Order: sequence, then structure tokens, then C-alpha cells
Amino acid sequence: MTAQVHTISISGGALSRGFWLYVWDIRHRDGRRLLYIGRTGDSSSLNAQSPFSRLSGHLGRNKRGNALKRHLETSGIALEDCENLEMTAFGPLLPEERDDWERHQRSRDHVAALEKRLADALSDAGYNVLNKVHCLKPLDDTAWEKVVAAFGEKFDRLHI
Repeated sequence: MTAQVHTISISGGALSRGFWLYVWDIRHRDGRRLLYIGRTGDSSSLNAQSPFSRLSGHLGRNKRGNALKRHLETSGIALEDCENLEMTAFGPLLPEERDDWERHQRSRDHVAALEKRLADALSDAGYNVLNKVHCLKPLDDTAWEKVVAAFGEKFDRLHI
């Protein structure tokens, strides 16, 4: 491997904890474009991390936190074979609820429903989405419109 200069840039707002949605836009060096859709807000604890925390987790070695890496490997793609990995995050949609499990669950379920709809909508729009998101929670249509407006700037085939 030849040494090269690489630039990594993170906006300060992406360090804020809370409930976020994000889309990884992966460009493989063979020209393929793949998406991975995710959210912050744990199912097993009162944590709602920042997108930055999820970014590092997705690329790391912890098998419980690196879902993006595992999905790529299942598709026969090593991280190092990607030309570019870009995360677009929208949020925080709701604040982290560190002291109230019921509020945390409501917030988590609200964002999980948006995550599922976003994954389905991007897939329906013809994008190659790596992951299938499962959620049976009800969707907030007003919040969904905001999600489409936010991600529609980057993914122009995304519509309500």
C-alpha cells in the first residue's frame, strides 16, 4: 500500500448525544454504491449516542457495534476496498433520556419507525440498501416529512 493523505472532517454538532438517523453512503472502488441506514438510541440501555460514536463503532472491531462492517463483509467487501465512506446524519430528533426508561423507549420507538421507513423508501427508490430494518412501531407522518426533506437533499430519488 502506498502512503497517501486522507482528510477526515466532523462537524461539532455531530458530537451531540441524542436520537439521530443516519445513512452511510459507500462507494466501492469498482463503482458500486451501497447504503446502510441506522439510528442512535439503544434498545438495551438508556444511551443515545452521537453519530460520531456510531461512526467509530461501525468501523471498529467490536462485533456488537460494527453492523456496517459486518454487512459489507457479508457482501464480500472489505472496508479497505471502499473508495469512500460517507455518513449523513440528521438530528438530534429527540434528546437522550438518561433518567426515564419509558421516555427512552418512546423516543427509541419513534426513531426506529423513521429508520425503517427511511430504509424502505431508499430501497424502493432504487438505492442498494445493505440492511433490512425491522420495526412495527407506528410512524409519525409529520416527522417523516422532515426526514425526507433532510435526506432528500443528498438522495434525490427519495420522496414521500
